[in-house]
Amino acid sequence: MRVIVDGAKCQGNARCWAQDPEMFDLNDEGYLPTQVIDVPDEPDKQLKARRGVRACPERALTLEE
Repeated sequence: MRVIVDGAKCQGNARCWAQDPEMFDLNDEGYLPTQVIDVPDEPDKQLKARRGVRACPERALTLEE
């Protein structure tokens, strides 16, 4: 599983970061840059990734199974 981040859509609400600050590492300005986040094969991390994707009001995050 991985999360695809479209940094151009990120508005810095940090709702993903609230789910897992280690996974959704914001830059110095408080935004999530464009990147691909490989989610560990751990149920807790996968749950937090799903929650982070759902929490984004701009839909800047896409989950790939």
